[in-house]
Amino acid sequence: MTRSKHSKAPAPEVSTIDFPVVAIGASAGGLDPIVAFLTHVSPQSGIAYVVIQHLDPTQKAMLPELLQRATSIPVTEITQRAALQPNHIYVIPSNADLGLSKGHFVLSEPLQLRGHRLPINAFFESLAAELGELAVGVILSGMGSDGTRGMQAIKQAGGLTLAQHPDTAKFDMMPQSAIAAEAVDLVDFPDKMPEKIVSYLFRSSFLALPDKEPRGRNALQEIVALLSEHTGNSFSDYKINTVLRRIERRMSLYQMTSMEEYIPYLRNNPAEIDLLFKELLIGVTNFFRDPKVWEYLKMVVLPQMLAAHPDGRAFKAWIPACSTGEEAYSLAMVFHEVVARSNPPSKYSLQIFATDLSADAIDRARQGRFPPTISSEVSTERLERFFLQDKSDYLVRKEIRNMIIFAQQNIISDPPFTKLDILCCRNLLIYLNAKLQQRLIPLFHYALNRDGVLLLGSADTPGHFSELFSPLTTSTRLYRRLDNLARQRLLTYFPTKVSSATPPTPSDTRDVSMPGKIQSQVEQLLLQKYSPAAVLLNQDGDILYINGRTGAFLEPAAGKANWNIHAMAREGLRYELAGLITQALQSDSVVRQSGLVLTDHAGQVQGVDLTAEALRQPEAVSGMVFVTFACTPLAATPRRGRSSSPKMLELEQQLMQARNEIQAVRDEMQTSREELKSANEELQSTNEELQSANEELTTSKEEMQSLNEELYTVNAELQSKVDDLSLVNSDMKNLLNSTDIATIFLDSELRIRRFTAPATQIYKLIQTDLRRPLSDIVNDLDYPSLEDDALEVIRSLVFCERQVETKTGRWYNVRIMPYRTVENVIDGVVVTFINITESKLLEAQLRQIQSGAAADGKAGESAS
Repeated sequence: MTRSKHSKAPAPEVSTIDFPVVAIGASAGGLDPIVAFLTHVSPQSGIAYVVIQHLDPTQKAMLPELLQRATSIPVTEITQRAALQPNHIYVIPSNADLGLSKGHFVLSEPLQLRGHRLPINAFFESLAAELGELAVGVILSGMGSDGTRGMQAIKQAGGLTLAQHPDTAKFDMMPQSAIAAEAVDLVDFPDKMPEKIVSYLFRSSFLALPDKEPRGRNALQEIVALLSEHTGNSFSDYKINTVLRRIERRMSLYQMTSMEEYIPYLRNNPAEIDLLFKELLIGVTNFFRDPKVWEYLKMVVLPQMLAAHPDGRAFKAWIPACSTGEEAYSLAMVFHEVVARSNPPSKYSLQIFATDLSADAIDRARQGRFPPTISSEVSTERLERFFLQDKSDYLVRKEIRNMIIFAQQNIISDPPFTKLDILCCRNLLIYLNAKLQQRLIPLFHYALNRDGVLLLGSADTPGHFSELFSPLTTSTRLYRRLDNLARQRLLTYFPTKVSSATPPTPSDTRDVSMPGKIQSQVEQLLLQKYSPAAVLLNQDGDILYINGRTGAFLEPAAGKANWNIHAMAREGLRYELAGLITQALQSDSVVRQSGLVLTDHAGQVQGVDLTAEALRQPEAVSGMVFVTFACTPLAATPRRGRSSSPKMLELEQQLMQARNEIQAVRDEMQTSREELKSANEELQSTNEELQSANEELTTSKEEMQSLNEELYTVNAELQSKVDDLSLVNSDMKNLLNSTDIATIFLDSELRIRRFTAPATQIYKLIQTDLRRPLSDIVNDLDYPSLEDDALEVIRSLVFCERQVETKTGRWYNVRIMPYRTVENVIDGVVVTFINITESKLLEAQLRQIQSGAAADGKAGESAS
């Protein structure tokens, strides 16, 4: 069994983090789902949360402040080398990319590729390498495909991946991209995710069960048997812990705690078996993985191979477990670059066989379509040289695509490709048990030519077979084939497809119970000797089945393999077959054509009779055409005397005229074909110019999209601020009105900024008076120096307080105080008017009483 390619990057340092970390990636429209997610996070979950959002690098982020209002968990903006702690929420700064190293955050300059920053991918990949199974990736609303490659890395490392349900996202492109790449374990609503994450992370592991309990071993064997029965592929040669981890992941998604509970679910849900099969074959690969290896291959290995064959040669390469094809395309591009420097380059070619067990991966690889995120792996020069842009995706150019043949293959049971110059098998052996590894390494040796090159993954080695391969360098996993002990090693194992049919039992002529088998053998003999050569076609002429020997009538067409009968028919039958098939489709009976003359490849002439019949029954072949070929002896041509009949001469003349007309039509068709070819070349040139313009427009579109995402995020933050300010403004307005104190706010030029309703009883104010000078407003105060006192307060910053009478006899305590902004800047004055009329009246009455009492006292003294 093959294993899809994995890109598990070895962590250079041992992580000091022993608690889970949830990374939340979002872009445009992501603020609301982030808040919904964090609102449902338990303050004591024991998990750290990291929020990565596309932010404008030129603006100070308000995201930490906005998120803190949604949760009681501490929210902080990440600083360089800050330590990661559980029960905390961390937010990426707006002007940096983020990574992890030994439990500490690492900030770096933001990297922008073709108008796009990809901070989510960068952190997710770093998190996967640092934490492995303790990593959790979450993708929420956003444009583009940032996060998809990072989710693949987390899933490959054994972590959990979740995506927001696209129907609930304001912008569903980011979740859709991750889901389409099959990198998502769960699709759910943001507010439901925290509970699912906690349930998954804090489950009980059963990895030790098979070693301790026979029941666990039996359950595992039953699951492997179900996989083998449903998919036709056995996982018995996989490392047991690898299989168990993958089974455990699937069970955890359904909150199952035992394999005995999972087995009935598998039996009743064949789709779950397919998902488990894909889980075991999950392939995460990328272009030019381990750049040092590809650079050495380009600068040393391939030039040496070309130099060893100065007259030119067709090389062959095999890439088992190719996954979605990135490594095969990488090899094709590198070889193309090396050959381009030779003279002439056409004398060298490379045929790459890329195989994988996963049919879905092979289908995707054949398409040669990749997302914009590959711009972080493939240089701009290579993107322009080897790719075309279709909307936002990259398409591999035809010249590279034609170098590769993709096919589904099982490396354990299918025969290998042989006579190879390059064999690239990276990070496959580490998932197989030692017994199978000891079989495959000699098999690779057998498949390679003398001095062929074997490329292994960073964690793979030839093991005990170091005498078969010699390392080219110490820093790369490149090996050259040696010839030591090769024959003895290869005698032990060679994969071949074994037919599942039971072999026939040898017959015994003395057994009287054999008539049935004799009859079957006689029927087979009759079919072989007396049945005509025949083919079964569909309505387009494609050959579906061949009976007997048809080599005398059909031959493979030159160029790309083509199984259409119109391309394979030999000269002399091609045009007649086309007409015969057309007649058969229009008729309900057998159509015949006899007396055709055919010259075979040896130059011998023979007669041919053709029959064609459109099939109606049985239903399985309805609509197909059955064509038979029969050789017939040619009639002896009578020797023509001098006196030919006039009728014969007339027929010969008509035949000659028809041939001349056919030749003229062919010449005209050839001329038209050349004109069409010329027009096609002009259209091709125009198409290339349009393609170039389209690439420029696409780049501009990507830059505008990136800018739009950042502006959308800033707008969401500002909208939140505006809502807060509106609420504060309403509170302040209600507070001022509830005090029933006349208040007027003036700016530094004594223009009205704001006033309360009671102030209209003193100044004749209306709403349109805002921004007008206070001196322009009519008032009842006997206070002509109010403006001068206000200017003095602005100058000296010392408040002023006076008691002022109005023209109607009311009294006010007028207080003028400086107006201070949030930044502690003086920007005007606040004038308050407190009604003290009642106090003044009481004071006047008190004085009148006191003066009356004094007058009475004097009168009494004078009387005495």
